[in-house]
Amino acid sequence: MGSFSIWHWLVVLLVILLLFGSGKISGLMGDVAKGIKSFKQNIKEEEGKEDASMAADAASQTPAQPAGSIQGPQGAQAQPNQAASSSRPAA
Repeated sequence: MGSFSIWHWLVVLLVILLLFGSGKISGLMGDVAKGIKSFKQNIKEEEGKEDASMAADAASQTPAQPAGSIQGPQGAQAQPNQAASSSRPAA
C-alpha cells in the first residue's frame, strides 16, 4: 500500500497516451527541447555582451579617488583611558 508497482505506472502511462495521443506528447517534448536550447543560447549571448561591456567600461574609466577623509573627534586618540574612566560614576 506504500508505493506503486510497475503495473500502476503502466496504467497511468496508458491513460496519458490515450488522453493526449503519442503525436501530441512528442510535439510537446520537441517544443520543450527548443525552448531549453533557446534559453541556453540567450544566456551565452548575454554573458558575452556583459563581458564586453564591462571590459569597455573598465578601459574608459579612471580609478575612483576618495573625495576626502573623515576625521574622528578631537583628542579621542590621545586619551582613550580618560574617556572610559569619566563615564564611570564616582564612588
